Amino acid sequence: MSSPSIPSRGRPPRLDRAKTVETALELLDDVGLEALTMRRLADRLGVQAGALYRHFTTKQDLLTAMAERMLGDLQASTGSEDWEGRLRALARAMRRVLLARRDGARVFGGTHSVGPHTLAFAESVLGVFREAGFKDEDAARALMTLVNFTLGHTLEEQAATMPREDGAPDEADRLRSAVLAGPYPHLTATVPVLTSTDFDAHFEFALDVHVEGLRRLRCGA
Repeated sequence: MSSPSIPSRGRPPRLDRAKTVETALELLDDVGLEALTMRRLADRLGVQAGALYRHFTTKQDLLTAMAERMLGDLQASTGSEDWEGRLRALARAMRRVLLARRDGARVFGGTHSVGPHTLAFAESVLGVFREAGFKDEDAARALMTLVNFTLGHTLEEQAATMPREDGAPDEADRLRSAVLAGPYPHLTATVPVLTSTDFDAHFEFALDVHVEGLRRLRCGA
C-alpha cells in the first residue's frame, strides 16, 4: 500500500533585482511614495519582506535604484543645437522622466546613484558646458544647479497637482483667498500667474532665466 503523498509547498519566487525595481516603480504609480513600503513591495512580488534586503539594505537603497532606473528612460535630442539648446533639451528630458512617475521627484531627491544612467546624464550635461568653454569648476557647479533647479521645480509641480482629500481646497484656492482677503496689492496683481497650473510655462520661464545667467557667466559678465 503506497503512503499518501505530502503536498509540496514549492520554492519561493526567485528575486531578480531589475524586476524588483520595475515592480517597485509600478507600485509607486499605484499607491504613491508614502504607501510604498518594503512589506507591500514584498507582497506584490510574492516573497517575504526579508528577501528584499538581499538586494537592498535599506529602503533608501531601493529608492536610489528606482531613481537610476527612471533616468534610463531619459531621451534628449541634442544633436545639432548650440550649447543653450542642448542644455534646455536635457533639462526638459529630466523633468519628463520625473513627471512620468507618481512622486517621481520625491523619489529622485536625496538619491546619489553612481549607476550608468545617472552618470551618463551628468556626463552629457558636463559635456555641454565644457565644450561651450566653461571652466571645469563652473561646469561642475552649473551641473548641480541645473539638476537642483529641475528637481525642485518638478517637486513643487507634482505636489501642486497631487489629488486632495474630498472637500479639501487646493493650494491655489487657499492662496487666492488669503491674498484677496488682505492688504497685498502686489500679490493681488500677480495672483492669476501665481495660481496658474500652466507648469510648462512656469518651467520654460525659469529655464530662460537659468540659461541667461549661465550665458553671462560664460561671457564673464
